[in-house]
Amino acid sequence: MSPRYKKPRTCGCRFKGKAFKPTGIPLTELEKIVLFVDELEAFKLCDHDGLTQEEAGVKMGISRGTVQRLLSSARGKVADALSECKAILLEEIFCKPEGGAP
Repeated sequence: MSPRYKKPRTCGCRFKGKAFKPTGIPLTELEKIVLFVDELEAFKLCDHDGLTQEEAGVKMGISRGTVQRLLSSARGKVADALSECKAILLEEIFCKPEGGAP
């Protein structure tokens, strides 16, 4: 049985291939954590923009439960990276640009 396909999400963040890391340590020497753009978008909408999970879900075109799972994953990854001096790599999954078609 094949896994369910990922529903396209509307993401305003466009940072594919970017990395955030502690200063003074080369990226090659750091452990890396991959943060997907949809996780970053949910994190930004709820924690930066102050939207509820329901509002963020409507804006991203996904359910509130999916936003909750993305938030939980993003918060865990960011906390791990900050507390353990790891690099955060941003990876894009299938996202539609805000207000546009894929």
